[in-house]
This record gives sequence, C-alpha cells and structure tokens, in this order.
Amino acid sequence: MSGEGKSVRIGIITGLLEEADCFRRGIGRTRRDMPFYCREGDGEDWVLACAGVGKVNAAMAAATLIGEGADCLLSLGVAGGVGTRSEAVYWVDRAFQHDYGAWRDNQFIAFRAGTMPIGTSRLEPLSAMPDPGLGLPAATILTGDCFIEDEQRAAHLVDRFAADLVDMETGAIAQVAEHHGLPWAGIRAVSDAADGAGADDFHANLNAAAARAAAAADRLVTMLARG
Repeated sequence: MSGEGKSVRIGIITGLLEEADCFRRGIGRTRRDMPFYCREGDGEDWVLACAGVGKVNAAMAAATLIGEGADCLLSLGVAGGVGTRSEAVYWVDRAFQHDYGAWRDNQFIAFRAGTMPIGTSRLEPLSAMPDPGLGLPAATILTGDCFIEDEQRAAHLVDRFAADLVDMETGAIAQVAEHHGLPWAGIRAVSDAADGAGADDFHANLNAAAARAAAAADRLVTMLARG
C-alpha cells in the first residue's frame, strides 16, 4: 500500500474527543485552520480529525483528511457489542450502514450504502483492507445514525447482518474511502452491549475502551509507516 519510497499518511477519524485524545496523547500539533478538532503528527504519517458523532460528521472529516493528503482512512474508537462474542478490541473488516435502504410493505429493506434503494436489495458489505499484522479478531460492524440501547433491536441486527458491533461512523468512513479508491480500516473497542443498560455502560467504559482502541491504532500507524 505504501509503495516504494512513499510513506503512508493515515487519516484517523473519531466521533468523540475522548477517543481522539487517547491516540498518542500530547503528541503532534493541533490544527487551528480546521472547522473541527484536528491534530497531526510531527512527521507525515498520520493526521487525526474529530468532527463529531454520526455519519455526516464522519464523512465530512474523512473527505477533509483526504484533501489533506491522507491515502488510508482509519475509523477509531468505541462501539457497542452485539451477538455472543466477547473480545475487547476488534479489527473491523466489513461494514454496513444498517439504516440505509427503503421502507416497503411495512418493513425496512437495507441496501448497500450509496446504491439506489429501489428494486432487489443486493446487500454487500464495504470491505476493509487486510489486517497488516496486528492480530486482532476480525468483526463486522453496523453503522447508523442512532444509538442502539435495545436488546431486541440488537438481536434483529445480528440476525440480519451477522454483525458483531454497532457504531455511528465507520460505515460512512468506508463509503468515502471506497468512493476515492482508498483503503480503509477500523479499530473498535467494546464499550457497551447495545441493550437497555447501554447508555450507562457506555459512559462508564468510554475512556478505558477508547484507550484500548488507541493503543492498537498506535501499533497500526507505526506498522504502516514502516511500510
């Protein structure tokens, strides 16, 4: 991916400042010329942006970082765990946008993000770059503009998508990366179980989970910068 003689500039996107602050805390310089929080390393290997929660903010941050020269995007932070898996940190290798599609015959039909939501649904994931050697367990993530804290809804999403995680940014970042023909990745640590206690668990576990994800991202950036 880096190419001979060319360093990789990784664009890192988070939804929350807590997630952003955990990545190489105190390292780099804050960009004052951006409309949202942005910090970049002293070299050319990474730039980080936090434009806020949700798909629109994530897409805005991703497009901005591509304009700043990023040639790989990383979705970083926490996520809700759905299903039966119990690992703490995951390498996201597939993403869906669970709220993109059409209402038809009193039910919601999900479509691949960016396709016309008419006719037969061809629900294919947005696929990430291969894990370059971190050794994290691979996971499928569902992205939508809603915080899931309902056990029945979470179970439905698991059944429909065979998903492991839910968040509010990764699917949008993946869509922007694919549009530009760039590789993308996701590193997400579990903060809650997307059930009735999800909000309380999220707040209680946010900082510790964000730190776990950031530690893995630190390893990834070092690995990719070396080529």
